Amino acid sequence: MKLIRKLVVCHFSFFLLTTMFLALISSPAVSAEYNSALKGVDKVKAVFDVSMGSPQNANLVFWAVRNVYDDKNVRALPEPSEVAVVFHGRSVKMISSNRDGVSEDEKKALDEFAGLITQMKQDGVKMEVCLYAAKVFGVNPDSILPEIDHVGNGFISIAGYQSQGYSLVAIQ
Repeated sequence: MKLIRKLVVCHFSFFLLTTMFLALISSPAVSAEYNSALKGVDKVKAVFDVSMGSPQNANLVFWAVRNVYDDKNVRALPEPSEVAVVFHGRSVKMISSNRDGVSEDEKKALDEFAGLITQMKQDGVKMEVCLYAAKVFGVNPDSILPEIDHVGNGFISIAGYQSQGYSLVAIQ
């Protein structure tokens, strides 16, 4: 009887330690890469304030924007990230389907950027364009990519997102 009890205790202890070890290695952990930045963070909430006007640069920079929610360390957080992008200033020309007066190289970059915008929208990124900026820069609102919601004033959106706890990231 004592032998059976010892075996049961031994097996139970082994099972308990194995379960704890598996739980530890399978739980989301912050990698050393972002140990300080993501320590104690449950969720990333960011609003990108975009005013840059170069489609070539936008394609480079938006890789990093997409990486904010697609990075394995961010995806390992307990809650899914929330990302918003607000276009204003010169950037409104980049999100227009109107390609009048644009060089072939810029057309190619704009088409690539439009594809990236489509993918980000499918990923759940909220995107808005400031209609005041569209008016100032002569962009017809009907030519804005369909994935992007129209707002009267992009600064109101940015302020609203910040009031909801989003961190502001300016891209100029």
